[in-house]
Amino acid sequence: MPHALESTMYAVAQWFLLPTLTLIALLFLYAFWVLGEFAMQAWRRRQGSGRPLVAAWQAAAPVGLSEDELDLRAHRLLEGPRIASRVTPLLGLVATMIPMGPALRSLSDGNLAQVSDNLTIAFSAVILALIAASLTYWITHVRRRWYACDLLALEKADGQAGARSRADVP
Repeated sequence: MPHALESTMYAVAQWFLLPTLTLIALLFLYAFWVLGEFAMQAWRRRQGSGRPLVAAWQAAAPVGLSEDELDLRAHRLLEGPRIASRVTPLLGLVATMIPMGPALRSLSDGNLAQVSDNLTIAFSAVILALIAASLTYWITHVRRRWYACDLLALEKADGQAGARSRADVP
């Protein structure tokens, strides 16, 4: 009975290799997509635009946005890269461990070519996953600083506007 359970767990684990590798490939592409967006946003920030929180605040000027609404908007903008930076290394670990079973089995059978193939898959997957995670992690933290600066500037601008309106009241 335990042997059947072990065999079933091994077979089920092997089914997850292709979906895991597919997700790593998609997240790798996503990381470079986010890097392109980041480069464009950095370029626009240097030009004086590219500040989505400021644009949202200006668009809602008649009604106004609270600090909490702007903070929520910042969190939404950071959510995709932040999740990618945390999930991708986990998938890399999974993609490393799944081929290790067949590699060890091939090693015990003396099939070194199969061992090499499985280890190539394992290490290639983890390398791509770590590159993608590194990019999205770095981008998330720089954007977090940008959005914090934008929120601070909006808070100061709103405070100065409020002080001017109170000073105008006799």
